[in-house]
Amino acid sequence: MNIKSQVNRQTFVRLALVGIIPLILFGLFLWAGGWLTPERLTSDKLVTVLQQSGGVHKGYRRNHAKGMCVLGKFISNGNASTLSRAILFGKGETAVTGRFAIAGGNPGAPDYAVPVRSMALSFQQSNGEQWRTGMNAMPFFPVSSVEGFYELQTATLPDAATGKPNPEKLSAFVMQHPEIKPFFAWAKQYIPSSSWASDRFNSLNAFRLIDKAGNEQLVRWSMVPHTGFAPISDADKQNTDFLQQDLVHRLEQGTLEWDLVFTLAQAGDKGNDSTKAWPADRKTINAGTLVLNKAIPQQQGPCNDINYDPLILPDGIAASDDPILNARSSAYAKSYNLRTHEQAQQAGENL
Repeated sequence: MNIKSQVNRQTFVRLALVGIIPLILFGLFLWAGGWLTPERLTSDKLVTVLQQSGGVHKGYRRNHAKGMCVLGKFISNGNASTLSRAILFGKGETAVTGRFAIAGGNPGAPDYAVPVRSMALSFQQSNGEQWRTGMNAMPFFPVSSVEGFYELQTATLPDAATGKPNPEKLSAFVMQHPEIKPFFAWAKQYIPSSSWASDRFNSLNAFRLIDKAGNEQLVRWSMVPHTGFAPISDADKQNTDFLQQDLVHRLEQGTLEWDLVFTLAQAGDKGNDSTKAWPADRKTINAGTLVLNKAIPQQQGPCNDINYDPLILPDGIAASDDPILNARSSAYAKSYNLRTHEQAQQAGENL
């Protein structure tokens, strides 16, 4: 190994050990849903490694345990109807039940301790079909394979003796998965916002829009906020629930809005590798506006019983060939079944 390569490797390891690990690990929690090859990994095994990091909190999601339900609507402008035959892209309104969350399995985690945040939405079409999507506030994914995800989870687990990740394990991981280097570079300069309202949430994975003639267009999408960005403040870092309190306060003053923007792939853009950002000059289409008007605590809210499985798609939207995306559903289902069973037990005990 030459000196430059050794220095680069040491730099990545040092960044991870001093603060990037939570960003990567919790960011990955967002996507901890069924990236499973049955003959090699199981949903039980993945849920177990998640619980080793976040702990077991019965009745809560194993991932993104801390969050808040929101209600609103999507107002389509009709622009995306030329690309997709899904009913919600025709001009009009569609009811939405959503959820904001921070990554990780601890429902008592301070908001400021987890820089990666998520937005999950369920669109209820008039014909009974639903579109569910889970997005997060980072531009691309750290690793490109199911195996890479699991290996990163295990490489970043705290050592029993020190309470910190083993730098040798992390160094070995970086050597085996160089695709993570752009994510490290982004994470190094990333500054969290002071509000969910000003975060841009990205699909990361690619999907296919299908029009009435059966033509397909590979896309990614983002929810682009109307609220201006403000960095996390010192006061925010003294308040364990500042994101939830900020959301409630803002919705008491009025609605919050995001534009649904599709980025259209061109020839050569990969749909099966979410570690690769598409070039910035790709054509985009503004499909309409998400308008949120109410926030509700999650355990009593309408989002509590929704499994935001990204493969619940209406006619007109289909999965890409991303192997990670196609595997997520199994662990989502495992986590959903665990928490709903626990909630039923807790309800019975309280009778």
